[in-house]
Amino acid sequence: MTDTDQRELWTAVDHYLTDLLAPDDEALSAALTSSDEAGLPAIAVAGNQGKLLHLLATLQGARRILEIGTLGGYSTIWLARAVQDGGRVITLEYSEKHAEVARANIDRAGLSSVAEVRVGAALDTLPLLAAEPGAAPFDLFFIDADKVNNPRYVEWALKLSRPGSLIIVDNVVRNGGVLQTDGTDPSIRGTREMFDLIAAEPRLDATAVQTVGVKGYDGLLLARVVG
Repeated sequence: MTDTDQRELWTAVDHYLTDLLAPDDEALSAALTSSDEAGLPAIAVAGNQGKLLHLLATLQGARRILEIGTLGGYSTIWLARAVQDGGRVITLEYSEKHAEVARANIDRAGLSSVAEVRVGAALDTLPLLAAEPGAAPFDLFFIDADKVNNPRYVEWALKLSRPGSLIIVDNVVRNGGVLQTDGTDPSIRGTREMFDLIAAEPRLDATAVQTVGVKGYDGLLLARVVG
């Protein structure tokens, strides 16, 4: 089987699973369409991955969720639909343009009272968030932003967590590039630094899994705060 044939098979299986178990509804489809029309990069999580986030947040009983990297708000909608009554999702987005699209998508989904988009570099907005009375702890973190700063984002998640909080980091395999020990790609170097940090952190119990599908070959990390 050629690489092209393999990728077509991954994609077909992804579509089968998503259509059967996690189909987009009107609000989710509109979020993707409006993001495309606005010229946002097509890097939102796949539908079955969005459903996985939803299920993890539900199983976690999450009432407070922090997302780092909003894009057009597609994953935000999945997460916001999972929070318990009176819960809140705060999502951090670097680009004002992306934030505007996300706010419109979140509003269209009827979730603007649940999800709040904050604009700015996350490493600038996280200290402000931490200083707010009652801001922490968060029950679940979803990190899907610039990979260079993943180690710093995980450090901030720890600061804003509690024992039992769940940290999810997307795109941690990088098409296998995570094996490069001497590469110059900043995203891969940041990802490897994040893995080293988590492996050495006694407060985290973690694993990572590889994924294939419409988004290609990648993976995600899950870490539970244990102390």
